Amino acid sequence: MNRKEFLKRIGMLTVGATLIGVDAKGMQAVSALTSSAPAGDAATEPSKIDIPVKSLRADVARPVSVIIIGAGSRGQTYARYAASYPDAMKVVGVSDINTLRRNTVAKRHKIAKEHCFGDFHEVFAREKFADAVVIATPDFLHYEPCMTALAMGYDVLLEKPVAQTEKECKAILAQAKKYDRIVAVCHVLRYAPYFEALRQVVQSGAIGDLVSIQHMEPIQYAHMAHSYVRGNWRSSKQTTPIILAKSCHDLDIIRWIVDKPCRTISAEGSLHLFREENAPAGAPARCTDGCPHESMCPYSAIDIYVRRKRHLRVFDLPDNKDEAAIMEKLRTTGYGRCVFRCDNDQCDHYVANMVFDGGITASFTMDAFTPWGGRRTRIMGTKGYIEGDMVKFTLYDFRTGRKRVWDKKVKEIAEYRGAGHGGGDFALVRDFVQAVAAHDQSLLSSTIDASIESHIMGFKAEKSRKSMSKVRIK
Repeated sequence: MNRKEFLKRIGMLTVGATLIGVDAKGMQAVSALTSSAPAGDAATEPSKIDIPVKSLRADVARPVSVIIIGAGSRGQTYARYAASYPDAMKVVGVSDINTLRRNTVAKRHKIAKEHCFGDFHEVFAREKFADAVVIATPDFLHYEPCMTALAMGYDVLLEKPVAQTEKECKAILAQAKKYDRIVAVCHVLRYAPYFEALRQVVQSGAIGDLVSIQHMEPIQYAHMAHSYVRGNWRSSKQTTPIILAKSCHDLDIIRWIVDKPCRTISAEGSLHLFREENAPAGAPARCTDGCPHESMCPYSAIDIYVRRKRHLRVFDLPDNKDEAAIMEKLRTTGYGRCVFRCDNDQCDHYVANMVFDGGITASFTMDAFTPWGGRRTRIMGTKGYIEGDMVKFTLYDFRTGRKRVWDKKVKEIAEYRGAGHGGGDFALVRDFVQAVAAHDQSLLSSTIDASIESHIMGFKAEKSRKSMSKVRIK
């Protein structure tokens, strides 16, 4: 082992110390290989990890033109980048079968009437009239428009999951290479300053060799009921299994931090609660039908949507304070159904264990039964440990006992307010725009190759869960 390898292993590379903002005095302490100061002697006040937060403005010579295919919540979020940075991106077309959503985007971005479409097939019936398309349609409508767009010469910003099957995912990868086009998958967490800093610290060698990761995605109980019991992603057959529909972000983040191929995966999970046999006695089909348990049920649609005013964007209401209009939606759409009487099959708890090259292990937990969302991550190295909650993370140095904290308070940075997913939504679009302008996929944090790899991990996890066996990933 040479000196550089040795210093990385014990977490003392100068680049790592510089990266995490150690001052001159701290640098001397880190360099003292023979120091025997016990952990308790370290300063109690943690120092700051100073990794700059990048600007969200794309550096391009002219605005990149895009067509929004799917003008729901995600499509409108990516389109908003053009409103904030008109010199970087321009929305020139929109497609959605929902007239209200289509018209909302068209009006906001002053899109010509001839470039407003219903079904996505109408977009591709025209000659190519933009640099790129944003595909934010339902999961089962990712594959066909993406394949067609690539064949026509468009670059693509593709909402996750890429497609519904491993075969379709691989076909999109092959299509991108065949036509030499850029496909950026919306693994937005990779682009959030928190996760970028977390990965940089691990990659710097500041915790020595990476050994193991524990990562948790708490869905939050009301979010689970809204999206995966009553909502659009309730059926694994119509969309994708929840390990992909919800947690392909997390598999991707784990793979990104490890930075080595995953070799085996094993998974367990089931639908524990949201089943008809668990319905309390006398519970009707809808919460609005006079349910005797409504006032005590944490999954009450009346409580979630009317009283707490959560997840209302799905209703496309002109006034989210109009309780009568919300109640009408609960009486006439699937969002008013009793959570024990829905046509859902998604797991409400899921665990997966992974082994990567070099024997690095990772465990992932997804759980519906939490009062909050936001990922929790623990990273274990040979000389240090990191623990974070998607807002801040703390690095613990075994040798010195010092604590160092990354806490940039991204939401308080003016440029990042409303940028979504801790800034990841707009940061993704920034990098996509730059990649399209330069025709250089290396400007993306997540290439299509890497995105497909983490998707395959998800498909293999589901195969493992169903077969109750460990699955090898080739």
